[in-house]
Amino acid sequence: MMMTMTRSVPHGNHFHTFFFLFFQLFVLITSIASYDSTFSPTRPLRITENETIVSPKGIFELGFFKPATRFQERDRWYLGIWYKRFATRVVWVANRDNPLSSSIGTLKVDNSNIVFLDHSGRVTWTTNLTKNMINNQLLVAELLDNGNFVLRYSNSSSYSWQSFDFPTDTLLPGMKLGWDRKTNINRRLRSWKSVDDPSNGDYIYKIEIRNLPESFIFKKNSPIYRSGPWNKVILSGSSTAIQVSPYATINLTETSEEVTYSFDINNNSFYSVLEMNYDGLLRRWVWTPTAQKWTLPFKIPRDQCDNYSECGPNSYCDMTTTPICNCLQGFQPRDQEAWEFKELTGGCVRKSQMRCVGNGFLHLTKMKLPDTKTTIVDTTIGLEECKARCLMVMDCNCTAFANTDMQNGGWGCVMWTGDLVDLRIYRPQGQDLYVKLVAADLGEKRRMNKKTIIGSTVGGCLLLLLSFIIICFWTRRKKRARTAANVSQERNRDLKINTTEDWGSKRMDFDVISTATNHFSELNKLGKGGFGIVYKGRLCDGQEIAVKRLSKMSPIGVDGFAVEAKLIALVQHVNVIRLIGFCYNADEKILVYEFLENSSLDTYLFDFLHLNDGSTLLSYMWNHWSQGNGLEIIDPAIKDSSSSVLSSQQILRCVQIGLMCVQELPEDRPTMSSVGLMLGRETEAIPQPK
Repeated sequence: MMMTMTRSVPHGNHFHTFFFLFFQLFVLITSIASYDSTFSPTRPLRITENETIVSPKGIFELGFFKPATRFQERDRWYLGIWYKRFATRVVWVANRDNPLSSSIGTLKVDNSNIVFLDHSGRVTWTTNLTKNMINNQLLVAELLDNGNFVLRYSNSSSYSWQSFDFPTDTLLPGMKLGWDRKTNINRRLRSWKSVDDPSNGDYIYKIEIRNLPESFIFKKNSPIYRSGPWNKVILSGSSTAIQVSPYATINLTETSEEVTYSFDINNNSFYSVLEMNYDGLLRRWVWTPTAQKWTLPFKIPRDQCDNYSECGPNSYCDMTTTPICNCLQGFQPRDQEAWEFKELTGGCVRKSQMRCVGNGFLHLTKMKLPDTKTTIVDTTIGLEECKARCLMVMDCNCTAFANTDMQNGGWGCVMWTGDLVDLRIYRPQGQDLYVKLVAADLGEKRRMNKKTIIGSTVGGCLLLLLSFIIICFWTRRKKRARTAANVSQERNRDLKINTTEDWGSKRMDFDVISTATNHFSELNKLGKGGFGIVYKGRLCDGQEIAVKRLSKMSPIGVDGFAVEAKLIALVQHVNVIRLIGFCYNADEKILVYEFLENSSLDTYLFDFLHLNDGSTLLSYMWNHWSQGNGLEIIDPAIKDSSSSVLSSQQILRCVQIGLMCVQELPEDRPTMSSVGLMLGRETEAIPQPK
């Protein structure tokens, strides 16, 4: 309280009297206002519904708030902090488990603690500091402009206590989440119990320090979400939105004194908070001056694969597959029957018993690394030494390894010694993981490389596109030039033996092919696709062959089979496998290729030719199409022969539909029924390929 003294003033000097009284009033108001954000042992503060503490620049406010109450429920008053501009955005609660029944209370500093008393003088909340601090200076409690409620000595900038060390459900800019090893404080977020109940809820978001730092959401004591370990760059399986932001600087600190996560706002006109909600979702809220409202850039868990151990041990979750759970190569479902009924949490077990020798590694990319609870970490060695150590006889229990530090290309070693838990495909933030398998379970995938995969994929798309254009031209020409009867006759002629000269291959007897493949034995199976199965066989003269037996349910009809056989038979190129023969017998449609040892059949069936500039034929075709030069990619013989049958517009429509069929994303490609409709309805507009 300020005391002022007055003295008598001559009656005639009214101006001086007014000035003096005004000055005294100004000093009194200024001294009162200076205590708006602080209080001390000599100056306790009365808090009511209408009396609050405001931070120096008016950003945050501390006072009473009352959540909405249900019918006939008594009032519950809480001491909290909120944005003064957004009164409903409560960011901290003092007495969350001990509400008051009335909105009258007192805040004071007593015996080195901040104490909150109700209207009857009963202590409802305290900072609960037990040590006695020896300092002759005045203790001051203050609400700062960053939302931190602190207790400090008036001559010191360090804090005896701060609300930032005891967050409730909200992380503010500048607040740290995680471990302070000096004070042994683990700062964590705990949800409200419900939308109108600030008491401690079921969900906790915190940083766990096992062998590597990871963030978790727990429901009571059970994890429901895990971010993946901190690899010095990012949390390896966490959304970029929690780590990278255009309006904020994200800080992940790992030292001998602390392991913490925090963020700072780059623009003071923005507001942002991280909130652990009562529904179990961690949300980042952002207020921007352009939107003039709170928006939600992200929340976690963001999908089903984010659920902790969604697929059980030794399997991975992938949102692009059906079902989303997949056993790792070399593993099989623990309970096959449950797996078939989509009860997937039991996970997978090894097909072959792990041995201490004769093992190798399956290289997985774009992975959220497994839970690091059962790991061995050595930050002093690189990847190759980590691999050698995991293969050593003394480390028979090593099941996988990866880098711990992804700065500068990767360093450090983490080795798992048990089941691999909580794996998922995580594009594009995932990391490389090397899973130990016995040699027998590595199979041919061990020898596949990136070039083979890309070549097979693009080559297959190219062949599909070329085949589609030719089939489109073929069917259109026959439709316009012949009657239905002639089409039927033409079909029969195409499937007659003609044709070693015309096709470069011959019709083969079904029994010969069946004998060559040991009656299509499962032991001779090379692979299986959407249109049928490929078998390895040996003719009576000793020649090894690859037999493509189309499924009876294959969408390739008689014409399609004939065109494919004729097309591949006539194509002679170093990168295209040679067609030896074919068979059409009742429902059987079979193509016989030469067999190439120690290589992928798809590579030779569907490999592609690089142009001199390194681009593919598919990209060459796309570039011409997107530049409006689609006709330049059509063989002149086709254009000349089709002048009386197909217009240029019709040819371009066929090319457009063909490009739609080889789009990168499966969901962008039309179904075969859609293709048929597009071909039959020439006046109807069709989408542009991507």
